[in-house]
Amino acid sequence: MEKLRIGVVGAGNISAYGHLPAYKKCKNAVPVAICDIDFERAKRVAEENGIPEVYASIEEMLEKADIQAVDICTWNNAHCPCLIAAAKAGKHVLCEKPLAMNIDDALKMEEAVKENNVIFHLAVPSRFGYENMYLRDLLDRGELGDVYYAKTSNVRRRGTPLGWFTDKKTSGGGPIIDIGVHRIDAAWYLMGNPKPVRVSANVFNPHGDYKTKGVTRWHGKSCPDNQFDCEDSGAGVIHFDNGATMVFEASWAMNAPDKSETLIVGTKAGATVEPLVIYGERNDYLSDDKVTVLQNNDKMQLQIEHFADCVLNNNHNTNYPIEQAVDMQRILQAIYDSAESGKEIIIGE
Repeated sequence: MEKLRIGVVGAGNISAYGHLPAYKKCKNAVPVAICDIDFERAKRVAEENGIPEVYASIEEMLEKADIQAVDICTWNNAHCPCLIAAAKAGKHVLCEKPLAMNIDDALKMEEAVKENNVIFHLAVPSRFGYENMYLRDLLDRGELGDVYYAKTSNVRRRGTPLGWFTDKKTSGGGPIIDIGVHRIDAAWYLMGNPKPVRVSANVFNPHGDYKTKGVTRWHGKSCPDNQFDCEDSGAGVIHFDNGATMVFEASWAMNAPDKSETLIVGTKAGATVEPLVIYGERNDYLSDDKVTVLQNNDKMQLQIEHFADCVLNNNHNTNYPIEQAVDMQRILQAIYDSAESGKEIIIGE
């Protein structure tokens, strides 16, 4: 089988512990080059993963490496320049979430993708979880009816990452843009990706760099200033053009129980993802149908294989195209704008 030759941009945690282990199982994609501003780290990660070529910058890699696509696994504020450079070089792009720091950068990225006719996929692996794939299939077949309400949570009682994650100039925000986006996207995907039109939200930061003992943290690399100037938690309501509504909450630190859950409600049936239960009616009686699917830990692998398959077959209709990535950025931007202004934000105004 032909394998897509990929250059990985960034050798940090999400690359070393997420994407690169998945490549080892991929049937149709192989990383042949890697670059990082920390060249020594890039060399170490390349050696650990059998990647033959190592570069100190994306510019050098794009110039010298024999690659067809790039996989962007950098700090959030580097997504935009890396994608634009790759697209201008004619390379297809797999990019870690979030797409960008703000909607202005996201629109520049969309323009670069379309002007250079490259294939794009946003890396949000929950779309390849078997539970979400099963429910999306039910939605597409009309078995849920019209989904008009969703509620989703990604709450850590304590679990704030260290390093660049808390520096807003580097990350773009806190748990909303880091872990909340996974759940917001899961619910949005299971609603059929309607267009967002308005958002009302708030964010909170009472805990900051807490000193709680007995908890674990994700250790990110320090960035130049390494401030702690983003939210601990946030919540809000997203409205869509079809009249549907989503309620969400996300936190790194909150005096509340840990939970990760999604509920969608349609006119024919509703469903929860964890556990996977369909709430409907059968023979005019209420029914709760528990569905068993395999627990897959290969979401990242399936995502990369999907992207590679699209590139190898010149299929621009990826599971997470640039238009949806920009709409998600509009949602994230509106959440933060609403929190800052204390007002509901009309998207597009």
